[in-house]
Amino acid sequence: MTEDRRYDLVIIGGGPGGYPAAIRAAQLGAKVALVEKRALGGTCLNEGCIPTKALLRTAKILEDIRRSKEFGIAATITGFDMKEAVARKDQVVERLGGGVRQLLEGNGVDVYDGMGTVETAHQVNVELGCGETIQLECAKLLIAVGSVATIPPIAGIDLPGVIGSREALDLEELPDTMIVVGGNVIGLEFACIFSAFGVEVTVLGRNPKLLKYLDDEISRRIRPMLRKRGVNVVTDAPVEGIEATESGSLRVTYTRRGKKMQETASTVLNAAGRKPDIEQLPLEALDITVKDGAIAVDEYMVTSNPDVLAVGDAIGGMMLAHVATAEGLCAVEGLYGEPRPLNPNALPDVAYTLPEAAGVGLTEAEAKEQYPASKVAKFSYAALGKAVAIGETDGMVKIVYDGDSGRVLGMHIVGAEAPLLIHEGVLAIEAQMTVKELAASVHAHPTLAEAVMEAAHVAIGAPIHMLSR
Repeated sequence: MTEDRRYDLVIIGGGPGGYPAAIRAAQLGAKVALVEKRALGGTCLNEGCIPTKALLRTAKILEDIRRSKEFGIAATITGFDMKEAVARKDQVVERLGGGVRQLLEGNGVDVYDGMGTVETAHQVNVELGCGETIQLECAKLLIAVGSVATIPPIAGIDLPGVIGSREALDLEELPDTMIVVGGNVIGLEFACIFSAFGVEVTVLGRNPKLLKYLDDEISRRIRPMLRKRGVNVVTDAPVEGIEATESGSLRVTYTRRGKKMQETASTVLNAAGRKPDIEQLPLEALDITVKDGAIAVDEYMVTSNPDVLAVGDAIGGMMLAHVATAEGLCAVEGLYGEPRPLNPNALPDVAYTLPEAAGVGLTEAEAKEQYPASKVAKFSYAALGKAVAIGETDGMVKIVYDGDSGRVLGMHIVGAEAPLLIHEGVLAIEAQMTVKELAASVHAHPTLAEAVMEAAHVAIGAPIHMLSR
């Protein structure tokens, strides 16, 4: 083994969990190697968060043009080129991917493009693209292998015309109709994109609730908002089978309220979720505990093998890019910096639907179980000056708080800029703020963020822009 292939830390996976961890570990003085078998940035940058946001931007522009008459503008859509939209998406991904590599190399991280095979907790073999296999040694190993799409046990799921999210991002010709299997964040996000692009979309969700990790009220409120945008949503509808028809379309059979029902479309998008991509790892040989299909870790991301850490989708939980990054930073700070565990109640969950939704902390139902004196306060976008001015009145901010201490326990938002506004809730929970303190914080006018302050005013019994009830 040559000296330059001995590392303090080897990281398997260059996604949002792995590459920030590599950068931070190097900043803390560790000698770091990062191994990535595909493209830096992982699923998030290449096949998830970033490319979908690029297409969502196109979708929002189309939506705004269709509403232009409301704002005194006589505008019509004379053409839409899906190939151009996809090309722009690809340019965005390429630009950001190159930026990740520059950041890694600029911080002194050795990047190995190839398939990494974990031999032991201290040895990783990497098969490079040229066919050469090299050996890396390490004091600590960090697993950040991400996740893969779940293939549900549905007859016909492998038929031509049934696609996954990766294929959906590269469609250059739009289908007339689409059935999305999955009422989760991924499924609803794609449903909003393709609906805005002019596709007739039906979502079939297995669970009775949309966006099952968000607050129940937010889930209920977003459904008619989606319907207004042309997305047909059917919940509590597990899909049983897919079959091709003589006309070339696909017939999807599902069960709802004990009855078999059918929908037909030219394309079916499988968005049934994701699972940790850990099957290829020698976890038993490494003496690593697996729980519920994911790697089990402690509060510092350390597995049952003290020399192996794991972060991101590989450990399950909230399988979101920003959570993976936070876990990666937590892991390496625990090794080389100042250990500080994450606050699980301060991790925001966001849905980039149209409109957007977000939540952090306890839901109303969870708070009732844990805090008998818990209360909620709400403020509608319809009563907010900025929302009315920009024509985004569908939405609300909901604060969950302890009625005894006034401490903020959760915040839940549906409406424009929800993923941005939710960070007020994150900070409030991290700082253990009370609704009185939140109400006293001055918010610029006119902004959508005022809805947070207004909801806090409701909580303390002093609403300004709504009448007391």
